[in-house]
Order: sequence, then structure tokens, then C-alpha cells
Amino acid sequence: MNKLLAVALFLSLSLISISAQAEVQGRVIVYHVGAAEFTGYLAFDDAVSGKRPGILVIHEWWGYNAYARKRADMLAALGYTAFALDMYGTGKVADHPDDAKAFMLAATNNMQEMKKRFQAGLNILLAQPSVDKHKMAVIGYCMGGGIALNMARAGLDVNGVATFHGSLGTQTPAKPGQVKAEIIVFTGAADPYAPPAQVQAFEKEMQAAGVVYTLKSYPGAKHSFTNPKADDFAKRFAMPLAYNKAADEDSWQQMQKFFRRIFK
Repeated sequence: MNKLLAVALFLSLSLISISAQAEVQGRVIVYHVGAAEFTGYLAFDDAVSGKRPGILVIHEWWGYNAYARKRADMLAALGYTAFALDMYGTGKVADHPDDAKAFMLAATNNMQEMKKRFQAGLNILLAQPSVDKHKMAVIGYCMGGGIALNMARAGLDVNGVATFHGSLGTQTPAKPGQVKAEIIVFTGAADPYAPPAQVQAFEKEMQAAGVVYTLKSYPGAKHSFTNPKADDFAKRFAMPLAYNKAADEDSWQQMQKFFRRIFK
């Protein structure tokens, strides 16, 4: 092998090595809440050095699935450490709305149990050596958005909470001085699960409690507008869901701006 060929081969192998090191790393984590087993997913870019903000991802009512893991990977690619928690328990992933509803009610009917499951996921994220514990946020989709908001209402001590097509109603409205996180809400103007009356009530609640918040409503967007599988679910089960590419992409960009600002 001549010297030029050897140098070219060395550079090629070096570039491959650098590329591999720069890839997002994903790791499944099995954990317990009491006697029940849960399965979550940790994602980070090992090419990013030092501590970085941590983002907790709460899934839709379908459960901890590939979509939740995809969002964790996308956050890791932005330079964050992300953990997609499991609110239902290992193996409880729905492909039918009846199952999803049953899983959701079991996870959310008992507020104390819901808090335990949420806190268990947050604790795993906080324990990661790559996470800056002073720079934390939570994002939630659909059911997960409602859970994230309720945790914020209860005084969750994180920098920010972002929700995507989540429920905005609550039986325990925020009280003045109680909410520590800044909140950003992305909702669809044509979402029957977050009708105009609920949106207006949410804004009045936030204003009365002195919460720093932003609400972005997308005209024509239906429920689950960020999930490409929404159209399939809508067709199979006659549900008022629809993927909206423009709303999906814009809300993700707005979320990134939100994180850059609150994590400065």
C-alpha cells in the first residue's frame, strides 16, 4: 500500500469514527414504581460534552411507543438529554382507543399515583450524569400534555413546560404564586378535545394565577396534529384526528426557541 492510499484510508476511517461518535445514543431503561414495572427510553448525543438541559417526554394516550421514543431522539439531536417515561407499565401500549382509554383512566384517575409515575420518570432523568439539574423542562403530547400542565399547576420546579394538542381543562386550577415553570401551549383550533371554551378558560386561569405562558393556536389543526399516524387512527376508528405538517413543524421550531430562551 503506497503512502497516499494509506493516508486516505486513515482519514476515511477517522471520519467514520467521528460520525459514529456523533450519533444519538438510545437506551431502554426498565424501572419500578412500587411493585409495578415500567419501561422508558433515554436519548442523548455522546458527542456533546459536559452537562446539558434535560427534557422529560410524556406520551400520548396510546402509551410509551415508537412516537415517544422518536421525539426523545429528536431532542437528543438538538443537544439535550431526553427521557421518554412510561405512564402505563411495561407492555401496555394501545392500538385501539378502547384500550388507550382504559390505560389512561388507570394512570390518571388517582392523582397521587399519577404523580408517583411522573416523578419516577423525572428522577431517572435527573440522575443522568449528562443532565444539568438547574435546566429542566417537560413536554407532553395529548394525554401527556394534560399531565405536564397539571404537574406545572401543582408547582413542578422546572424551567419550562411545553404541551402539544393536550387537554387544557383541570379540576385543580393554578393558584397565584404556585406555578414555577414558564408554559407554552400548542393547540389546534379545530381540536374538539380542546374546544374554544376550554382554551378561553385556560387563558383566564393562567392570567388570574400570574403564570408566564404562551398559547399558539393553529387554524384548522385537529387533535394529534404532530403525529403522522393520526390520519391512520382517524380512518380506522372514525376519530377527529389529523396530522398537520405545517403545525407540527412550526410548533417544534417554536419549542426550540422557547428552550433556547429559558435555558440561557
